[in-house]
Amino acid sequence: MSRMGDVLAGFHAAWEFESDSVLIRYERGIRTPKLFQALGERRIPLDALAGVTLTPGRRGTVVLHVEPRPGADPLMEAAAGQLKDGCDPYRLVLPADKETLAEYYADELRARLTEAGSPPAERFLVPAPEVPLQFKAYDGKASFDGRTVHFRWFWTGASSAKWKAGDQSFPVSELSGVEWRSPEVFEGHLRLERRDAGAPPAQADQDPAAVVFGLGYGPVHESLPFAAAVLAAVRERGPVAAVTATAPRRDPADIAERIRHLGELHQAGLVTDEEFSVKKAELLAEL
Repeated sequence: MSRMGDVLAGFHAAWEFESDSVLIRYERGIRTPKLFQALGERRIPLDALAGVTLTPGRRGTVVLHVEPRPGADPLMEAAAGQLKDGCDPYRLVLPADKETLAEYYADELRARLTEAGSPPAERFLVPAPEVPLQFKAYDGKASFDGRTVHFRWFWTGASSAKWKAGDQSFPVSELSGVEWRSPEVFEGHLRLERRDAGAPPAQADQDPAAVVFGLGYGPVHESLPFAAAVLAAVRERGPVAAVTATAPRRDPADIAERIRHLGELHQAGLVTDEEFSVKKAELLAEL
């Protein structure tokens, strides 16, 4: 770039062009896509980019789009092509009267990308979303502290297979990947892929290694950064031996509340006497 710190401001974001990267700062306005607001800002190294285009947009706009190299950004790897154009963090929509300025920056980027090349990246080059992260799915709450993914089931949403299996904890060392299916499509879910595990159940609602999305549960701006952070941690750790994690002690008030819900299911006839006794003992053991 000819100068450090040049800024190109568009709708919902401003791009600051530096010698080795593009710093993208997303707006927090009410019309800004929630995914952009959740991301806040991202620094994209130039060697993480594969190409640049400038095309006409809708209603008197132009669109500057940079294409990330395959394997360079954990967010886009987790999304696997499921993001709509309006939620693509690599698109900058500009008023048409900024087309000449946008073309200048596009040419500058193209000149530098010629040097960087665009083969698939061997490792993630764009920082992953920061942890800890959590979100509520339809059938449970997912949390990630950077080392272990925890699924805590909701009694009112989880299948019998899941609540009988109990809450789940998955150390990163036991995982090989993450499958994210957008909550905006049918049967959206987040499924953890485990090392040396057999084939998962065909339906995510029967798989204790998956949480299921639904209307208002597991929205893109919460579940996708979560999936990206887990994927980045898995890739960074690589093929190492599994480490046994010590489960944290639960809040006694939380345990009491869960036992109360279990009792309600028992009284409603949805849980047998034996299942009630076993599950209650498991909850008490967590104190």
